[in-house]
Amino acid sequence: MLVVKFGGTSVGKPERMKKIAELVLSMPGKKVVVLSALSGTTNTLVKIGDHLVAQRQTGAQQEITELEKHYTQFIKELYSSTAYQAIGQEIVSRYFSLFRLLAAGKFDDRSYRELLAQGELISTELFYHHLQERKINARLLPALHFMSIDENNEPELEKISERLQPILETMQADVIVTQGYICRNHKNEIDNLKRGGSDYTASLIGAAIRAEEIQIWTDIDGMHNNDPRIVKKTMPIAELTFDEASELAYFGAKILHPSTIVPAQKYSVPVRLKNTMDEKALGTIISDKGSRGQFKAIAAKDGITAINIKSSRMLLAYGFLRKVFEVFEKNKTSIDMISTSEVAVSVTIDESQRLNEIVSELQSFGTIEVDQNQTIICIVGNALAEKEDVLKEVFQALGNIKVRMVSFGGSHNNISILIETSQKEKALNLLNEGLFHF
Repeated sequence: MLVVKFGGTSVGKPERMKKIAELVLSMPGKKVVVLSALSGTTNTLVKIGDHLVAQRQTGAQQEITELEKHYTQFIKELYSSTAYQAIGQEIVSRYFSLFRLLAAGKFDDRSYRELLAQGELISTELFYHHLQERKINARLLPALHFMSIDENNEPELEKISERLQPILETMQADVIVTQGYICRNHKNEIDNLKRGGSDYTASLIGAAIRAEEIQIWTDIDGMHNNDPRIVKKTMPIAELTFDEASELAYFGAKILHPSTIVPAQKYSVPVRLKNTMDEKALGTIISDKGSRGQFKAIAAKDGITAINIKSSRMLLAYGFLRKVFEVFEKNKTSIDMISTSEVAVSVTIDESQRLNEIVSELQSFGTIEVDQNQTIICIVGNALAEKEDVLKEVFQALGNIKVRMVSFGGSHNNISILIETSQKEKALNLLNEGLFHF
């Protein structure tokens, strides 16, 4: 069985929704289709929710009215028969009546989460009836029947599997349509997966049913070897290991959220990234397999702050690093990179909300220097330590770019360097030319 996910841009227009129906029909065997909300819908629902939290009822009603107009036009173009246009209108009327009902009552956090869930619910219902109009053997399966998170907001993979497998075994359908992003929490309230959204849903379903493959369809032809928004000559990567893909996602590759890989990797379910705008493009396959000792891709993560702690007391002092790390733990701030010497330790963070508190506490250990507007550039490959002169190649490619920190050896799959953000564009282009010879 395949698990196939389509994002907001893939279902954002009636012609695109029709196209994904064609794509699904061309795939062999039984499919679980995971859909996001129509592009722009979730952002509008957030605006409506923010208006209601601030008790701006007029603003909320205006947003609801404008969104309803969009959906009314959408169903006119999606369905070809009068009968199904009437069904589509009933769906739109029902959901927007709910929006107005939520807006009229006491609007709290629970109401907000329920509001945000409606985007996926309406998109899947519209798509399901489009399949029905085309006489396709399909069923609609609400994700709220099986997708759940615990009190720590972590997906309950084993429980999801226990609920989902029996349901799918009894469903006699070629296409099963469900929602991404939404779930129930430990209080059985409507909630969402937050990190990774619909991609995360697809991975959880794929892992839960031990799918043949998880396909994530977006508007890019796979993961590229560099940032195509900054570097002109990039190419899609044919194959990545799970670890390589996780590193790239964590360090800035926008096509995939780091959480997405985790469930699929646990049960070795391959993840394929495909392009709805060019279905013939090969895309990227992510699995346990991969070539060793080769540069695969480069990603960049902005918004980094470097903190240097210099202290003569650090020399030969056991427990010093523990005390330093406890400061970050106390302030609930994670560390990305670490570099040490006999008298100093440098770390990087990507969340600076508690920076002043952290610096204040660290000053008891020694002299503190803070460098903001930094970028981590991550060079990814499988078993890079097996590649001869690997650091020499990287630094030769960088030329006269000033490097603030280097991390290599903690992971077998990446080399991380810290530079000033003002040098990012130049560095990415130099690395692209020096490592991939473009």
